[in-house]
Amino acid sequence: MSDLEHEHTAEAIADRIAASNHNYIRDFIYGGIDGSVTTFAVVSGVAGAELSVTVVLILGFANLVADGFSMAASNFLGTRAEHDDYLRLEKIEHRHIELAPEGEREEVREIYRSKGFEGEELEKAVALITADKDRWVKTMLTEEYGLPSEIRSPWTASLLTFAAFLICGLVPLIPYLFGFGSSFITSCVMTGFTFFLIGSFKSRWSTTGWLRSGLETFFVGSLAAALAYAVGVLLKGVAG
Repeated sequence: MSDLEHEHTAEAIADRIAASNHNYIRDFIYGGIDGSVTTFAVVSGVAGAELSVTVVLILGFANLVADGFSMAASNFLGTRAEHDDYLRLEKIEHRHIELAPEGEREEVREIYRSKGFEGEELEKAVALITADKDRWVKTMLTEEYGLPSEIRSPWTASLLTFAAFLICGLVPLIPYLFGFGSSFITSCVMTGFTFFLIGSFKSRWSTTGWLRSGLETFFVGSLAAALAYAVGVLLKGVAG
């Protein structure tokens, strides 16, 4: 069933709304792209310098764990900051409603007037929203501050980022780990395919077609790897 043909039953609509409030796809894609790009960049740099397989594995796994944890921690702290800011503004709005309810009610009225409500319909909308303080506050947070209706879980966001980083970042190391022939060439092919898959996958949440999205991600990842390879060759020449 295509996006234009989705169901409009009460249950299906509720499920879609709930899913849109807790969208962690960007965390997974973010971790997956960065994991495959940075780990393959390490592999490319080491290959350009013509260092041993042992060095590839040591540097590759060190990057996999350290950089993956760093990204997950950064995502956790960033999402936690969003969560804390949401709670701060929520307290402010509760206090404003307690101290100046008519002023806050007028803000709601102006918000919905700007949406095209007027007359009796406008007053009914204001009365309905302000009849419940929690609903009133959530409306102000969304309409006045532009916040989402709910903030994503910092733990879920960071764990998905870390998991995607490990899974996709492991791909460039597999040929070296299992001693495949022409390890670097095999790593290039496997990682390029991973770049393309991630790009194609993220097109599901974009207006860009899967082929273009896959090629864009493939190009960005390949460019990063080429730069790392060039640096490896350059440093090998300098050291030599």
